[in-house]
Parts: sequence; C-alpha cells; structure tokens
Amino acid sequence: MHLEMRDVYTVESEQERIAAWRAGHRYDPADRASWWRPWLDLIVETVERGVDVRRARVVSEPVNEYIRYSHAYAFTNVAAGERLRWLPRAMASDLALPGNDFWLVDGRLVLFNLFDGGGRPTGVEVSEKPGVAELCATAFDAVWGRGIDHQDYRPA
Repeated sequence: MHLEMRDVYTVESEQERIAAWRAGHRYDPADRASWWRPWLDLIVETVERGVDVRRARVVSEPVNEYIRYSHAYAFTNVAAGERLRWLPRAMASDLALPGNDFWLVDGRLVLFNLFDGGGRPTGVEVSEKPGVAELCATAFDAVWGRGIDHQDYRPA
C-alpha cells in the first residue's frame, strides 16, 4: 500500500520528463519501450508473486500542473500491475491520515517518505511498531474505499 498526499513532488529524476510533458510530449501507451523503466519491472515481479500493489493519491482540486502530469503518466504504473485510486482532498476532510506519505509492506513495515515544504525528498523513516502499521492500514483503507479508480478519475 502506498499513500501519497502531497500536491507536488520535486524529485530530480522526474524533472526531464516533466519538462518534456510541459513541452507537449505524451507517451504512446502502445510504444511500451519508450516509457518502460526499472521501477515498473519491480512492480511486475511483485504482482506476479501474488502481491496486490495499491497506490492511493489524495489531491487538491482543481489540480495543479504536477498532478496533471502525474495523472497523464500514471498509466505506466497501471500497465505494470499496480492498482491506483485518486481521492479529491475535499472528500478526505473527515479521515484521520498520517502526517507523511508512506509505503506499508506486508501489513507490518511502514516506510514514511519525508519531504521539505517544496516537495524535495529529505529522507525516510521506518517503523515496525504494530500501532503505526495499524494506523497506516486504516488510513489507507479509508482513502482506498472513497477513491476513484484511475481509469475513471478526471483531474478537475
């Protein structure tokens, strides 16, 4: 389970793809070789082992440029086997959510992704505390239950 709650991620490895997207470049879903990357191989291998890989994104609407870019290229994650849902932030007001994005692995290990105010990664925090894993699982399930499947979500 991967919960993302930021409206912008300033990740160095994405900057070239974002610039190309801004300039009008769009990946052709039929030209898999042009957009496939090693991360997607990991997702395929994980899903083939029977793991249900789910990502949920809480986003502000109207969405900003980064979320439009992210949505446009999210089909690559879906093609690799990841399930993805989007939740408009206004629909999450009554949900108790952790303060940071996270990955929950095997229902026990939580990897929190830490960012500065500009969306730049600053580190990770790992927890194996059962209460923390339970909080994250409950939060993720709440977002997932209200989320809109990727193929049905149209960024406002």
